[in-house]
Amino acid sequence: MNLERIESAANKKVKLAASLHQRKHREKDGLFLAEGIRLCEMVADSGWPIRFALVTEALLENERGGALAEKLAELTEVCLVSSQIFLKAAGTEQPQGILLVVEQKIYSLQELQAGENPLYVVLDGVQDPGNVGTIIRTADAAGADGVFLTKGAADVFSDKAVRSTMGSLFHLPIIAGLKAEEVAAFAREQGCSLLVTALDETAKPLYGRNLARPIMLAFGNEGNGVSAELLSAGEKTYIPMVGGAESLNVGVSAAVALFEALRQRHFS
Repeated sequence: MNLERIESAANKKVKLAASLHQRKHREKDGLFLAEGIRLCEMVADSGWPIRFALVTEALLENERGGALAEKLAELTEVCLVSSQIFLKAAGTEQPQGILLVVEQKIYSLQELQAGENPLYVVLDGVQDPGNVGTIIRTADAAGADGVFLTKGAADVFSDKAVRSTMGSLFHLPIIAGLKAEEVAAFAREQGCSLLVTALDETAKPLYGRNLARPIMLAFGNEGNGVSAELLSAGEKTYIPMVGGAESLNVGVSAAVALFEALRQRHFS
């Protein structure tokens, strides 16, 4: 395996990788970082274009890490750096000695290839990248056909969001930067019922909803909930609670609703 050895933290590849911790550079370059053995294995299997890899000697001495580096060498340029230089580019506190600079895949509404009975997730202004990544992972597990993010939502290609997806980022189309009216119009065009989570007297309980039909499940901002535009366009839905808690974390709410949809679609 032929590796390029990088001896300086001022190397352009190291500087590029380090810059991708900032959203403005990810958006400008159309790139993002994947870090850690398991996530990088998933990238290698995904077919997503990889610009280059940075690895350390410690990674190569690990049997699993060495095998991954061999596989990556067939897909892209693999560069060997010292542990000190790797820290300049890494985003985790205890890095495993491997990171990939990966090209973003940007989808559009027109490209969606859903089945006859689609299930979509809408994240309306959800700002915490951990919540965004977790919901994408949950949507993948529940068999969703795509995830939509409205303007103001967290960047799905941020370090934390990518890690939180645990590879589900590579399994289903994700469309970001949408306006509320675009989401509502897509629901109408596709014949999908738009169910929006809301806590008010006009909302109906989740367990009384038919989730086995074509639907879009919308979840709102952590503090303010779903926007007024989507609330007016959709069917207000709430998750029944019997304890003293006032509300659920948006990631938990999404999991409850998505797996109720899964139950109705496959286990009713």
